Amino acid sequence: MVAPISSPALVAMASSVFFAGIAKAQYNVDTRDNIIASSKSLAFDLMKFYRGNQSGQIPGLLPGPPASGTGDYYWWEAGAMMGTYMDYWKLTGDATYNDVVTQGMLFQVGPQEDYMPPNQTLSLGNDDQGFWGLSALLAAENKFPDPPADQPQWLELAQAVWNTQADPSRHDETCNSGLRWQIPRTNAGYDYKNTIANGIFFNMGARLARYTGNNTYADRASATWDWLWNVRFIDNDNWAVYDGASVNENCTKIQKIQYSYNAAVMIQGAAFMYNRTSDDKWKTRLDSLLDACLKTFFPKQIAYEVSCEFALGGSVCKTDMLSYKGYLLRWLAVVAQIAPHTASKILEPLRKSGQAAAAQCTGGSSGRQCGFYWSEGKFIDPSVDKTTGVGEAMDVLAAVSSMLMEDVAPPVTHDSGGTSRGNPNAGGKDNGERAVQPVTAGDRAGAAILTVLLLGGAVSLFVWMNFFDPKVA
Repeated sequence: MVAPISSPALVAMASSVFFAGIAKAQYNVDTRDNIIASSKSLAFDLMKFYRGNQSGQIPGLLPGPPASGTGDYYWWEAGAMMGTYMDYWKLTGDATYNDVVTQGMLFQVGPQEDYMPPNQTLSLGNDDQGFWGLSALLAAENKFPDPPADQPQWLELAQAVWNTQADPSRHDETCNSGLRWQIPRTNAGYDYKNTIANGIFFNMGARLARYTGNNTYADRASATWDWLWNVRFIDNDNWAVYDGASVNENCTKIQKIQYSYNAAVMIQGAAFMYNRTSDDKWKTRLDSLLDACLKTFFPKQIAYEVSCEFALGGSVCKTDMLSYKGYLLRWLAVVAQIAPHTASKILEPLRKSGQAAAAQCTGGSSGRQCGFYWSEGKFIDPSVDKTTGVGEAMDVLAAVSSMLMEDVAPPVTHDSGGTSRGNPNAGGKDNGERAVQPVTAGDRAGAAILTVLLLGGAVSLFVWMNFFDPKVA
């Protein structure tokens, strides 16, 4: 566990924010009706951060990426937000945002319909692609309204993502296999293999196996588990789930920082494998991971991002990290459904997390803006962490709406009511590299014209600067 930061300046800052944030809670989550009403309000406020449904904006994108100067958010987080709204719809029955979600999901599929749009290549990781695949698969499992018949379907899209990641072009001999973090070899981070990329692949394989009944998915999921275990991204002694390691040291120097979504993606995948196989080894893996997760990330039975939350708004939690608790809660809620023996451990932390999350939503001009630091019971403005609050708002929506999980059916399969059309051959070999197109006679002619124009412009500029510009002495 990371040692807490206790500088006087930080404590003073946090304390001032705490006392300034004391206000009457706007949300009541003591009954089903109140949970639904609170969830609707939270969903409304979260959608204010999204501009993809506005005129002139791009569907499926949050403001960003950071390098653009337009916002804090990378492409993947919008895909995660789509999944949050799918769960919201299932849990509350409110279809207000379904068309927005469908539009965003379909707009971002890319030319190969595998969630690899070319304009996202510079930051395209296996985990980024995987988050969109998770949301597509969730849509199939939740019976989210199917797209028009002439558009790619939810199950088909999930299979396309999984197939591209299963292709040998994504795996190599370094570290004895495993997906790299990034897809194009030119991206920073290509030399890193991490849990979230491989964990999503494991998770999707387990869930696709359950949904379709195809053992191929389960076999690859099992092999991915073995790799994560053998490379010790899952601690073989205490079941902690670590972040990853560089291929330059053959994954021997593990970055042992713990993020809640790494643990949760593995727990949910193990639960789906146990649901499908009834094999005791998967029950042992599930229970061991779950016990370690609850101990680490729910110290007061309230979700807590141990890697950074100790700083209480000291800008240690980065934008991505501020969204992890939402996935933790959403994924554990499903675990309680498909592996019912875990419900006695999961439901109480879910309830207390939902209560604590709702109680601190007292900020902003509305008096109901949500922060990230639930355990303190007081609002800390997202601007303290230099974010606009998408992750914080998404987390609280997940925390509150997940309190309704006991009242809805578990994820469906193809044989238990699923309607989404699949294609086991969707996707395929796509390693993110774009082939260089052959130069044509037209290209050469265009280049010659452009050269003449550029030279002419340069000469004109030289003449103007030296003979006509009054600023030149």
